[in-house]
Amino acid sequence: MLNVLALVSGGGTNLQAILDAVAQGRIKNVRIAGVISNNPKAYALERAKAAGVPGECISPKNFATRDEFNEKFLEAVLSYKPDLIVLAGFLVVIPPAMISKYRNRIINIHPSLIPSFCGTGYYGLKVHEAALERGVKVVGATVHFVDEGTDTGPIILQKAVEVQLGDTPEILQKRVMEQAEWKILPQAIDLIAQGRVQVINGKTVIDESAGKTDDE
Repeated sequence: MLNVLALVSGGGTNLQAILDAVAQGRIKNVRIAGVISNNPKAYALERAKAAGVPGECISPKNFATRDEFNEKFLEAVLSYKPDLIVLAGFLVVIPPAMISKYRNRIINIHPSLIPSFCGTGYYGLKVHEAALERGVKVVGATVHFVDEGTDTGPIILQKAVEVQLGDTPEILQKRVMEQAEWKILPQAIDLIAQGRVQVINGKTVIDESAGKTDDE
């Protein structure tokens, strides 16, 4: 059983997709151990509560220094004994000590086809605004491991979504969530839980046979 800790900042739609996938058996061999938010008003915490999952808020605003926050944040993370940490819309920089301790055990969902529209400053609606301004015809989402860079870790899964005439950033954001994010994030967690994902020479390799039964 894989112990999963989710980190969230806002509404928690990706968290809900994970919770639903676990409940429906689309993610196997996984237990959602807890949810941590940096935002006390994050609706994601209500979603966790409704699902019977422990949740708490640890905000940088409640600490005198960033180092103090990082220390307490890491302590909280360790208390859940996670095998995998999922950034499901988490807008706080992950402390280097945490990245080092959980190397290739932290994943993030980003609303673009990395390496397009990613890196510092590209988050939320800003990603979709930039895509529409550039006039691209295809956007999408990416699940990747987290390293010391911003959106630079090994890519696990990507899914493309077509841009349509008349799209606004808000409309495009919703379509990318529905058609890509809410599908590939649970899928990536399931692949990891089944032992099908490896990182070799800085790139992911997905084993299509590992963890399968003869009937699959």
